[in-house]
Amino acid sequence: MENAEPFHDTRGFFDKIGSRIGSQAPAVAHHINPTDALLLLQNYEESEQGWFWSTDAAGNLTYITEAIASVLGGGSRALLGKSMVSLFHKTAEGDAGSRTLPFILTKKMKFNSLEVKAAASQDECWLSISGRPHHDRSGNFLGFRGSGIDVTAQRRLSLDTARLAMFDSLTGLANRASMAKKLETTLTAYRQQKRTCAVMLVDLDRFKQINDTLGHPAGDALLKQVAERLLKVVGQGGEVCRLGGDEFQIMLPDCDDRGILGDLASKIIGSLSQPYSVEGNRCIIGASVGMAISPFDGLTSEDLVKSADLALYEAKGNGRGRFRFYSKDMQQSAEDRRLLEEDLRDAIAQGALELAYQPIVNAKSNIVEGFEALVRWNHPERGHISPGLFIPIAEDANLIWELGEWAIRQACADAAKWPGKARVAVNVSPIQFANDLFPGVIDAALGASGLASERLELEITEGVFMAETNETNAMFQALKGRNVRLALDDFGTGYSSLSYLQTAPFDKIKIDQSFVRGATEPGSRNGAIITAIVALAEALGMDTTAEGIETLDEFELIRNLQVSHVQGFVYSKAVSQQVLLENLEDGQWKIEPSGPAHHRNDRLSMYRKVRMIHENHVYSIVIRNLSVTGALIDGLYDVPVGTKFVIDFGEGQLALATVTRSNGSLQGIQFETRLVSDGNGGLCTSRRVSPYLIAEAGLDVPNLPAGYVPTTKIERDSLSLPAFSTVADWTPTKARPK
Repeated sequence: MENAEPFHDTRGFFDKIGSRIGSQAPAVAHHINPTDALLLLQNYEESEQGWFWSTDAAGNLTYITEAIASVLGGGSRALLGKSMVSLFHKTAEGDAGSRTLPFILTKKMKFNSLEVKAAASQDECWLSISGRPHHDRSGNFLGFRGSGIDVTAQRRLSLDTARLAMFDSLTGLANRASMAKKLETTLTAYRQQKRTCAVMLVDLDRFKQINDTLGHPAGDALLKQVAERLLKVVGQGGEVCRLGGDEFQIMLPDCDDRGILGDLASKIIGSLSQPYSVEGNRCIIGASVGMAISPFDGLTSEDLVKSADLALYEAKGNGRGRFRFYSKDMQQSAEDRRLLEEDLRDAIAQGALELAYQPIVNAKSNIVEGFEALVRWNHPERGHISPGLFIPIAEDANLIWELGEWAIRQACADAAKWPGKARVAVNVSPIQFANDLFPGVIDAALGASGLASERLELEITEGVFMAETNETNAMFQALKGRNVRLALDDFGTGYSSLSYLQTAPFDKIKIDQSFVRGATEPGSRNGAIITAIVALAEALGMDTTAEGIETLDEFELIRNLQVSHVQGFVYSKAVSQQVLLENLEDGQWKIEPSGPAHHRNDRLSMYRKVRMIHENHVYSIVIRNLSVTGALIDGLYDVPVGTKFVIDFGEGQLALATVTRSNGSLQGIQFETRLVSDGNGGLCTSRRVSPYLIAEAGLDVPNLPAGYVPTTKIERDSLSLPAFSTVADWTPTKARPK
């Protein structure tokens, strides 16, 4: 080997090695048989468990095992004389081991288990090579001799293991551990840069029922489709991960605009609520979203996710299918809801709930033809509790079956006492509808009350079609066989399918009030949609009822579009059984429509104390009502029209406002920037002032890192006299300070 001549076959290579082994073998009684050694090496090569190679002093191949030569781009004869380095890819930046191969060969260094990627292989092939420099007796470098093994399978396994550690195996999304690490890294960097980051938690509604009905394989297939939809909606603006089960998390760097976040949450809810096709079955689920934004709602990943989780809990607790932003009062709200659950159990057991009845009126004759039964709860300490609050609590606490059974029984008993033939409509939850015992509940209620079955109308939402199965069709047939009427409630709020209108035996379609709102505004398409629904209902022999009609212009539109029945404040609010009997005494109740001429932006009546800032002074005032564009405030006297204020709603929410009308202590104000929905029927500012800026203004901010000290303090002595007097210190004889 001193001349490092190339060997063109294995035999020649081993003949040379054999002669050297024989010549260098020590003179001992028992030494290695050169022939056996050669055979062992040859068998090792032929088994393809490993291979050998050698180079000359210039780094060109002088020998390579035939089996590996075919992988590296040809037979051994074709490769001999080629550079060893040329057989392998230059590795990607960051792979230090493979990047040092040329360096190692140049420096004539010994090396072991260096992983390199074959350049000419059609399939990905990784090899682990070892080698040591070879010198003659004079110390002259002659080249390298070495060996190698194929580690492709091991490398793939390692990569798969690493991927499983960071990604969800079902959906391919990042997993909980991966997202937690990335979120913490992002927030740590953003704290230094004073940047914002939003987190969304998405929880699927009614997913468990799909799993229970169609099985876990169908549930897994559904989760894959959910992941695809989330990626499509979020796009490049955020990172999506699956936390486990039916929970997902989204990280949105540099996003704190609650208007944008609310729109994105609405798109997510809308997208995930569209029907799915799973193993030939049509499935419908929903989604709820909780959101928190750093640094406002938490600085660490743990705090931020906890805040988002509380917001999600609020979203699910207030009716599902909605979003909520975190606010500081949610911790107390969660505790209040837990206490309400206990009280609700007692209220159902003790018969402390009541039913109120809202008239359903013939739009042409103004004559009441039916009533919708609405559950009311007058809490002994908290007063009237909204159904939007306690109905979701009943669903979460598995009380909805008991509550629904009571409502049907009571409604039938009350309706049996009404003079005339007015119908009573009762809402049925998907949980009730899916229970095989439900027809028996109807039988018991009708039998105990003596009410004619055709006077009972069951209002069913599209949620019953979330998994169209034989059981769904069987339940429809069982109910229709009892001659009760069936109404499709909230039509248009889900993702309605004409197919189930053909198969389900509905007698009525109830048009949701969301189609009525804004239908009279120029450019609205809602009128065309309502016309199509009416035509569809007439073609299928169904009645129509428009819900939530409040103004005269909405009423005229609905009547002109031939909607057969109307329900809403334009006729009457829900009334007690006693008031109903008084008005229905002659067996007929005729109501003339009345109300505002036009609909205006929804105004939330409230009594909310906030701060109002004018120049260097802060006043305490009360908001009487609030809309997206303005508010009615109470607390300052004789404020000129055109005066500009900053309204401080708390938690960094500042809104610039201008006084548009003034009457004594009451002022109407208009916001410079519209407020946005908080996802729960309330309003909030689109953006908030960073707590870092608030601290720099001299105010304490508990959410900031320990040791962060405000840089300035407000000097009270520098403040001028207030421009306006408050109601508390004003009297008719006291002049307003100048």
